[in-house]
Amino acid sequence: MRWNAISRRPSKVPRIPRPARAFRPGLAVAAVIIALDQLSKWWIVHRVMDPPRVIEVTPFFNLVMTWNPGVSFGLFREAGAAAAWLLPTIAAVVVAALLVWLYRIERLFLGMALAFIIGGAVGNVIDRILYGAVADFLDFHVMGFHWPAFNLADTMITIGAVMVVADALLAPGHKR
Repeated sequence: MRWNAISRRPSKVPRIPRPARAFRPGLAVAAVIIALDQLSKWWIVHRVMDPPRVIEVTPFFNLVMTWNPGVSFGLFREAGAAAAWLLPTIAAVVVAALLVWLYRIERLFLGMALAFIIGGAVGNVIDRILYGAVADFLDFHVMGFHWPAFNLADTMITIGAVMVVADALLAPGHKR
């Protein structure tokens, strides 16, 4: 119980709970992912793809330079000026909600999953703020069919989402 220094009575001010076990490691992992994502994009945009071209790395993998003004897989590319402020705003709200969730959880596995998603989302938001679009450069293909180009942030978001589902399905002794 907290005491009010003036009236010497118990204070009604709610106490802010301490962060759960996964919060600090989760923030550290998210920060590393953001840094690696931005470094990889800087390297591709300013060093490797200047001028833009296709670099065949293996028979099934290329480095390419594409700018995605939409969301995943190029959805909403035609949204135009609205997307320039709407998509980062939505992403910021989602990241805020994920940070609250991360603040409250104890399980490190779930914390790392959320950290992957947070780091990837923030990495892509930085691109939208700096360039108005997300830099994508990883191009996998087989027999002429190409998966949409993506980046490290997209990879981390996908891995994090799979980990959240795995945690929900496999975590022993927790509500599912």
